[in-house]
Amino acid sequence: MRIAVVDGQGGGIGKHITEKLRRELSEATEILALGTNALATSIMMRAGANEGASGENAVVFNATRVDVIIGPVSIVLPNAMFGELTPRMAEAIASSPARKILIPLIRGDIEIVGLRPEPLPHLIDELILRLKALQTS
Repeated sequence: MRIAVVDGQGGGIGKHITEKLRRELSEATEILALGTNALATSIMMRAGANEGASGENAVVFNATRVDVIIGPVSIVLPNAMFGELTPRMAEAIASSPARKILIPLIRGDIEIVGLRPEPLPHLIDELILRLKALQTS
């Protein structure tokens, strides 16, 4: 399975996701760090991603070349992450045939009603369980 982890700004969410993926999934799982900027990519690479690429073209180019895309829900929202997530990136991710498993963390003027507030580590644990279920189905 080839998984893209998409994050921006400081790459903290992507770092935690990548570390947990690397610990919980088999070594055969390929993790591609896709950062909206070089810092985010670098942080995810140090956390255990196999490969990494940064910027709009990297996200657009690789969105169709993975089986699963993981990140905060903001990766499908144009101009999210204080403008780092471009409309072209959001469209490429949302339109990708890859399965998207998104964590409900959003900053700004968007609310998702009905979600219970959970700490990031709990959300990442749930994400890992869903990925494992995908691998066995």
